[in-house]
Amino acid sequence: MDLKSTVFQQLVSLITSAHQVHYEMTKDMPMHGLTPQQYEIMEFLAVEQPMTLSRISECKGISMPNTSREIKKLMEQGLCEKIEDPSDRRKQHIRLSPLGQARMNESFSFMMNRFMQRIEGTSDNELAEASDAIGRLQSGIFRVLQ
Repeated sequence: MDLKSTVFQQLVSLITSAHQVHYEMTKDMPMHGLTPQQYEIMEFLAVEQPMTLSRISECKGISMPNTSREIKKLMEQGLCEKIEDPSDRRKQHIRLSPLGQARMNESFSFMMNRFMQRIEGTSDNELAEASDAIGRLQSGIFRVLQ
């Protein structure tokens, strides 16, 4: 097997493992009445915002009508808000409201506690190596292509 195929197989395994770790870190997390799909949208926005409806739809694999419906529900709960694009008033972007950001901060705190339990006993050297590897992945293979 050539190197590119090997890296691909490792990447598939890494993605699968990342999904499992994410599940473990969010299991039994207080959802405050959110559906799993609504939470995923909010988590996505917490990492990168503001974002257009079409980008949310595309990246989360949700149809545009369903994305619009879920964003509307999040807005009704006061968790998200729409803002106009200053360069094109026809475009709207979605971002977390202050309440939505506070909820995500709570969620990330919950996840951080689970993560800390998971890495208990990991040496500083191993953590530094992991941080370096994650940084290289984000700037290389995982960089966002426009």
